[in-house]
Amino acid sequence: MKFMKLGSRADTFCTTEAVRSVSSEVSSDLIVQVKGSRYLLHKFPLLSKCLRLQRLCSECPESSQHQIVQLPDFPGGVRCAAEYLQMTEDVEKGNLIYKIEVFFNSCILHGWKDSIVTLQSTKAFPLWSEDLGITSRCIEAIASKVLVHPLKANLSHGCSRRGRDDVSCNGAESQRHKPVTKGWWAEDIAELGIDLYWRTLIAIKSGGKVPSNLIGDALRIYASRWLPNIPRDRKSSKQVESDPDSDSIGEVTSKHRLLLESIISLLPVEKCSVSCSFLLKLLKAANILNASFSSKMELARRVGIQLEEATVNDLLIPSLSHLNDIIYDVDIVMIILEQFMLQGQSPPTSPPRVKKGFERRRSRSADNADFEFQESRRSSSASHSSKLKVAKLVDGYLQEIARDVNLPLSKFIALAEAVPDFGRLDHDDLYRAIDIYLKTHPDLNKSERKHLCRILDCKKLSMEACMHAAQNELLPLRVVVQVLFFEQARVAMAGGQVTELPNNIKALLATHDDPSKPPTHTTVPAEDQWSVSGLKSPKSKLSTLRMKLAEDE
Repeated sequence: MKFMKLGSRADTFCTTEAVRSVSSEVSSDLIVQVKGSRYLLHKFPLLSKCLRLQRLCSECPESSQHQIVQLPDFPGGVRCAAEYLQMTEDVEKGNLIYKIEVFFNSCILHGWKDSIVTLQSTKAFPLWSEDLGITSRCIEAIASKVLVHPLKANLSHGCSRRGRDDVSCNGAESQRHKPVTKGWWAEDIAELGIDLYWRTLIAIKSGGKVPSNLIGDALRIYASRWLPNIPRDRKSSKQVESDPDSDSIGEVTSKHRLLLESIISLLPVEKCSVSCSFLLKLLKAANILNASFSSKMELARRVGIQLEEATVNDLLIPSLSHLNDIIYDVDIVMIILEQFMLQGQSPPTSPPRVKKGFERRRSRSADNADFEFQESRRSSSASHSSKLKVAKLVDGYLQEIARDVNLPLSKFIALAEAVPDFGRLDHDDLYRAIDIYLKTHPDLNKSERKHLCRILDCKKLSMEACMHAAQNELLPLRVVVQVLFFEQARVAMAGGQVTELPNNIKALLATHDDPSKPPTHTTVPAEDQWSVSGLKSPKSKLSTLRMKLAEDE
């Protein structure tokens, strides 16, 4: 950090408790009172440079020895103090304001570390720093250095973890510093508070020279630096909200919520500028911190356009709803899946944004990004392979949420049906999810079991899954019959024993493929469902099941 020595006798001051005085043979004739401190000074050198002191001294009557001047609102920081005392060029040429401005512009703003440290110091005097242009000039200096070499440093990374030496006053770099990796600036500016960080990153983005993936990396670094490891305990989170003695915790939560929403507003609109995993971590934090509805929807839209990159664990977003005890937020995953399926469609076909009365005003960045985001989604239609990956992902997610005893059947079915038929090459994973749900919810009635199993296509089950389903006592009898028929037909066709399916299997296939068609004689009445007990081999019990179906008729 650069320093500027002010005055030729800066070491002549001495302090005794709350009194500071000048070590001089000449007795002081001016007392300046600044809050709880007293300064015993001399009029002549001060009044010749400070217009404010001249006016105050002329207004105050002189005592026998000392004249007392009160400065209750005296600011800290030498530049702010010089402005307050009106130490301008009109009072004296080469006054303090001029000297500090020369030093600030020629040295401080030319150094990477100095610019960041000075910007951080403005937090103590925000209004003065804004009025004097200190904050804006530091931000412009930092942004300009990043924009010159966004991928690698052409100057010392003074605030980085590996080295803290700064460049010289004229901006020359020490030869012993080697260029660092891309995004060299991200860790340094991550030390800034969210307000200053937001303004700095906006300035960097406005330059248009930094790739969107580097902006995304910078936001990830900042989030990991400032966002807490939020507890996922739903009970403790609800207690914090209901506890009247948790004001301080509530204030901290509000700060983290504001920080999170600011990070969301800075996210680049380009696809894959940030990882899907990072977006989903932000979404988890948004749920726990009770972020605004618009922030959650913004994240859900962004996750939707790159959902194929997600993992099942990424999608396990805790639900903190007071209306039910569901473990995971299935609704937000449903919205994400809908956004994924909307890729390639024009904005009018997309669902309108829901506006709520309590929703805060959207940030300027979010408003300006809407059109670009819609264009990005329209031009980045999901590929067939992406849809296959997402279908596999959804089935894995269904297996996890199926273990929740409080998960409504309607939510499970709705999410399973949201995947198009062509997305699932087989239904083995979906069958596993259904099997887990049936085991976790043994109290389902016959109608509910039948409704659940309608989403299963028995023709797409592997031989292993068919063998398991044929002996699954939790499945409705009609599903077991379908599994046995399809498996027998598949074995017969593969062995060349038949060249055409029997009429009863054709009828069952037709009914299964088109539920609107009238049922055949093999259809099980809706009010009668059977459980399979002791079934060991599909072929050995097929005749028995046919007899049961005949008896039902």
